[in-house]
Amino acid sequence: MSRLLYEKSVSYKGYLIIPFVFGIADNQSIYSYKLLSELGHKGKFHKSENPVGIYSSSLEGSIAIAKEHLDQNSEVVSSDDYFKRRYTYRNNLIIVYETGGKYFYDHYKPDHLNNVAAPKIFTSEQECISWIKQGLDRSAIGEEAEKL
Repeated sequence: MSRLLYEKSVSYKGYLIIPFVFGIADNQSIYSYKLLSELGHKGKFHKSENPVGIYSSSLEGSIAIAKEHLDQNSEVVSSDDYFKRRYTYRNNLIIVYETGGKYFYDHYKPDHLNNVAAPKIFTSEQECISWIKQGLDRSAIGEEAEKL
């Protein structure tokens, strides 16, 4: 599997549809998708990969397949978009959320949907984003130094 294309992700019916290139046939990408549920592990399709098993030769087609599946099977009823504050930085997905004036985040690396966020509380969204960027920048510098 190639990296998850977080920058092309779509929030839909309480899920985040995250496309990726599943494979290549005749020099053409075949797309699939993974899902994150705003309900976390309680979501029926949380962290599932293409539960209908249908692939597409286009990114948009793969997202349409996921939407159709969620139209028929989503158990999430949400008035707020949990994924509205999502950012991609260095191919990582960062989801910031606010509860009671405090900010938290989820962090997913480019190649898998395991949340690696530190249990830290922030007073603003910007403070949270800055802290995450600093950590990812330090990590990237360390990786570059190891290659030398």
